[in-house]
Amino acid sequence: MIQGIGAAAGVAIGKAFVLPNWEWSLPDTQVNPVDLAKEFERLYEGIRTSKDEIEFIKREFREVVGPEESSIFDAHLAILDDPVFMSEIRGIIERQYKAAEVAVKEAIDHFVAMFDLLDDEYMKERAVDIKDVGNRLLKHLLGAPEVTLPSDTQPYILVAKELSPSQLAHLNPTYVLGIVTMMGGKTSHSSIMARALGIPLVAGLENKLPNPIQTGDLLVMDGESGSIQVHPDEDTIKNFASIRDKQHKKREQLELLATVEAVTKDGVSLRLAGNISSVKELNIALKYGAEGVGLFRTEFLYMDRDSFPSEEEQFEVYKLVAEKVSGSTVVIRTLDIGGDKHLDYFQLPEEQNPFLGYRAIRISLDRKDMFKTQLTAIMRASVYGNVKMMFPMISSVEEVQAAKAVLEEVKAELTQKGIPFNPHMPVGIMIEVPAAVMIADLLAEEVDFFSIGTNDLVQYVLAVDRMNEQIAHMYHPYHPAVLRMIRMTVEAAKGADIDVSVCGEMAADERSLPLWLELGISELSMSPQALLKVKHRTLNTLASDAREVAKACFKHRTSTENEKQLSAFACKSGIPLGTSGTSKEGK
Repeated sequence: MIQGIGAAAGVAIGKAFVLPNWEWSLPDTQVNPVDLAKEFERLYEGIRTSKDEIEFIKREFREVVGPEESSIFDAHLAILDDPVFMSEIRGIIERQYKAAEVAVKEAIDHFVAMFDLLDDEYMKERAVDIKDVGNRLLKHLLGAPEVTLPSDTQPYILVAKELSPSQLAHLNPTYVLGIVTMMGGKTSHSSIMARALGIPLVAGLENKLPNPIQTGDLLVMDGESGSIQVHPDEDTIKNFASIRDKQHKKREQLELLATVEAVTKDGVSLRLAGNISSVKELNIALKYGAEGVGLFRTEFLYMDRDSFPSEEEQFEVYKLVAEKVSGSTVVIRTLDIGGDKHLDYFQLPEEQNPFLGYRAIRISLDRKDMFKTQLTAIMRASVYGNVKMMFPMISSVEEVQAAKAVLEEVKAELTQKGIPFNPHMPVGIMIEVPAAVMIADLLAEEVDFFSIGTNDLVQYVLAVDRMNEQIAHMYHPYHPAVLRMIRMTVEAAKGADIDVSVCGEMAADERSLPLWLELGISELSMSPQALLKVKHRTLNTLASDAREVAKACFKHRTSTENEKQLSAFACKSGIPLGTSGTSKEGK
């Protein structure tokens, strides 16, 4: 048994295919000064070709996993536009009279070495993105062919020193049983993409293997624990095969719950809605039994294009989503860019900490023209279904009032033009920052509902960037401060008699169910892939028991105590699939 890092869960058994290292050894070629213009033209043509190729990969990958994960390739496009990286390449060509491919190789090596010196695993893994983009550019400058994967239909476990997002995007999940990499960790872009594709991945095996893995070697791997075995014996193969088959059977059985209502064993109902970024994701959510849309991330309508979407384009999408959910609620969040989400055609200022900077509602209120276009499209779609709207990143009453004032302008303009809309469409806000929690009672007087965005709330409450490997262990959703913030928000909503729901990873975590039952939250919104797991947990839980567990959690002093108690209860109430949880037909 060899221990690595579990980066994407799942068990795989199969023969290895070892991906050759994409390494370049180039002569230190110099060019005649009179030919420098030709080298620059070769460089710029290679950049244009690389950009076109990345855009194509991004579109293809988006069709498989949706826009959020495919936005990883925005970082690759940004590298090709990065003035520091490009200046380094141009400087080597211009000052040292080196060929374009040599300059690119030297620039890659320089920046990768610089990133590797940083004492930050997250930043080190960004070196993979630089190598990926640089190697793509080198490939075009040299006219080199792509490294090809097996062309037959025999499934395999892919083994590589490191796997770039571009290489992973070309994989066919049908034939890739699992992935093993020598480098990388949980926060690498390739790990994020593997999880989105449902491919098990074990990373971080550098210097841990007694002998290099060869193509054709039989492997067993567990992407959750991070373990692999090379040339396992028959008993090991049988054991892993049993675990794998149980996992597959569990997935199949969970799908039987799609049409079953989420009700606890003692009759408490929950509404489980989907978080979506596109119509394609909506279809997946509905397939898994989502009761409407709890969070429509509209920013992805603004991506993968050269300009802002028109009112008509947005209206057609919002209308289609409202009609497809057949009367269930659709909660549309207004544009939430900034932080880690950028638009190629909208230049945001350079900021030391963009997550605390110019983003979300702050941009919308600053760009009133853009904001009004979106609000108009949403209002026009409001007559085609049960549509609600909410504003992100709210931290003051003034922001809510300013946003509502713009909305009133839109309503007046639509009335003047005779265009129908729902004048009583509910308007809410996301509770994502501590300031909003502390004035939740005041904010509740201004809106019709709250949606607690747990991902950002946890990070802002604890001042922990969960993508930073050095402090990721401090990211505790069950920290007493987080639980108190959530409870304060719910109490403020109840005091004002407005609805409150929860979205984000805590909503999708089955262990959190006792908290929602105790707080009286009846609506959760989550990624489509989490819907059936949470529903299964709900069907096999006694709300009365769960509430007692939650009451204890609200008294605990540490995250560890809370996590331990919630995990223990989840295991205790985990009745096997196929029993009482699957017999509530249509209930």
